[in-house]
Amino acid sequence: MTPIDLAETADALPQAWSSLPLGLPGPAALKVLRMDGRPLPPERHDAPEALLVLDGVLRLVAGGVPVEVRAGQLFVVGAGVEHSVAPGSLGTLVLFEAAAAG
Repeated sequence: MTPIDLAETADALPQAWSSLPLGLPGPAALKVLRMDGRPLPPERHDAPEALLVLDGVLRLVAGGVPVEVRAGQLFVVGAGVEHSVAPGSLGTLVLFEAAAAG
């Protein structure tokens, strides 16, 4: 396998907030996506989700608390914690989440 340029891959995605699975390291899915400033509605997952900002900023509300995650920072959303993306999130985001069964 050759190295993957995450910023290039995210830039080439056809639309923002459309993730591209990059691989399955163990029981997790690794995805990259481009943020475009739009908010996203609340969601929650049965397993923790790790959010790594490569460039830009991710503005979240996690468990009712506003959180700003900047380039080079990692934020882990706990299992079952409701979280949403607030307006103004821009840049490249890498997600580590539980792989879908099947």
